[in-house]
Amino acid sequence: MMDERYPIGKFEFNGELTNNVIKTWIKEIEELPGLLRAAVKNMNIEQLNTPYRSGGWTVRQVVHHLADSHMNAYIRFKLALTEENPVIKPYDEGKWAELSDIKLPINVSLDLLDSLHKRLVKLLNNLSPSDLKKTFIHPETGEVSVGKNIGLYAWHGRHHLAHITSVSKRQEWSGWWEGVGGE
Repeated sequence: MMDERYPIGKFEFNGELTNNVIKTWIKEIEELPGLLRAAVKNMNIEQLNTPYRSGGWTVRQVVHHLADSHMNAYIRFKLALTEENPVIKPYDEGKWAELSDIKLPINVSLDLLDSLHKRLVKLLNNLSPSDLKKTFIHPETGEVSVGKNIGLYAWHGRHHLAHITSVSKRQEWSGWWEGVGGE
């Protein structure tokens, strides 16, 4: 049975960070805003306020969390590219998901993600091999390379998109994924 917390599994990568791997991850980052927008396009207020799992965030919180998290990722990339192994500041994503701005319409975060991902993809597509090896220090998880962080955020977007599409499937809400993959 699928773990509803990790519908696509946890992020793991132990392979070589080849040019093709990096390009695939960047493409996934580029595609996320459109896929996310499509997944929530026809949702009503009740659906947006439905948790993706028992005890989990609502669809609305997931959308706003993606904007929060990917803004932090963008800053982390820029810090790693412009400073020598900087220590980044973590944040309490659970507390952020409870702040009043999560009550805003989701289009605010969808629009933010559109613009943010355009900038992020431009930045990532122009990295040199030496840029991919640059690192930052996360106080809780240790040293993270720019290359591996690209993969982490490609996974992060797919991970939360799967939260939304999986609750939609369980609740039998219609969506763009119907008929994809033989379903």
